[in-house]
Amino acid sequence: MKFSHSVLISLVILALIPNAYAQPKILRIFVVNSYHREYLWEQEANEGFCAAMLDFKFLDTKEQAQEYTQNDYVETDKVILKKAWMDTKRKSSESEMQQSAVDILSQIKSFNPDLIILGDDNASNYIGNQYIDTNIPVIFRGIVGTPMKYGLGDSVDHPGHNITGVLKPGYPRENLEYFTKLLPQVKTFAVLSDDSETGRAKAKEVIQLQENGKLPLVLVETVLTNSYAEWQAAALRLQDKADAFLILNHNTLKDETGVSVDPLKAASWYLQNIKKPEMSWEKQFVNEGFLMTVDDSAFKQGYEVVRLADMVIHKNKNPGDIPCVVPSRGKIIVNRQRAQMLGIDLSDKHFIEEYIDKEAALEKYPQ
Repeated sequence: MKFSHSVLISLVILALIPNAYAQPKILRIFVVNSYHREYLWEQEANEGFCAAMLDFKFLDTKEQAQEYTQNDYVETDKVILKKAWMDTKRKSSESEMQQSAVDILSQIKSFNPDLIILGDDNASNYIGNQYIDTNIPVIFRGIVGTPMKYGLGDSVDHPGHNITGVLKPGYPRENLEYFTKLLPQVKTFAVLSDDSETGRAKAKEVIQLQENGKLPLVLVETVLTNSYAEWQAAALRLQDKADAFLILNHNTLKDETGVSVDPLKAASWYLQNIKKPEMSWEKQFVNEGFLMTVDDSAFKQGYEVVRLADMVIHKNKNPGDIPCVVPSRGKIIVNRQRAQMLGIDLSDKHFIEEYIDKEAALEKYPQ
């Protein structure tokens, strides 16, 4: 078969032009969560993450989001999305967290991602440090404080390197301010927390606010312990010393044999034995049964990390040039069942934005 000179030239040109219908490169995203699937914070953060994955066109259907949620994996014609869990609320010793990091780093290497997303402090610290200044962009969420404490970035406004992310402010001052609106007679409070990375960081922030005269209530004592027995004893002792409690965390408590205590079990004990009102800093704790929060929204944390991913992947922004994000506060939320237990009248508290009418801790571990 013979071709004319013009036809041959046309064939050569067509061969050099990229095929517009060729399969595009499938984006590979590896997500590392610090905690475990049953943790309420992670469930809400995943809701925000999936909503944003749909809004920013990483995923096409709600069914794909559901598959990812159920299986920690989904593969579409645009993205392969894989999740791993560090489980550091239950495996919280240094050696356990290091071993989890080693296992997950091996998975990441095999997966060969185009983007790494890290959820909360331990993933950001143990995994993020292994990928800073590599050619893989890294986006974190849920760091309490600043990323500089882990060596991740140069500043909040200009992280530099290949990393940016979403900070977790916690809103301790706002919690105390609205708590005084709920209960004007309260004058003093105590901090009760486990001795986790999260608990220590938030307790430090509260103490600094107290020292700078920026709290509407007087902090009388701070308790940080991973001993369930010590945590219980401190709560019983402090209810005679303080008017209220600020519950920061109770997820790394262990019994006398070193076994992790279900946070709902600890919350159930507290609700049955402590008759002073309490505030917390996340919706998950009000779902458990605690009285009030100005929510540090897990949904917004999950959503904003995908917004940053959109800037990096779809808009070709350098992550190091993108300032870290601090989401706006979530809702002011009150548990009506706990209010009833404590004899608190909510009829004229018009600033409350959401009510919860269950106590998950007492449902699982009833009186």
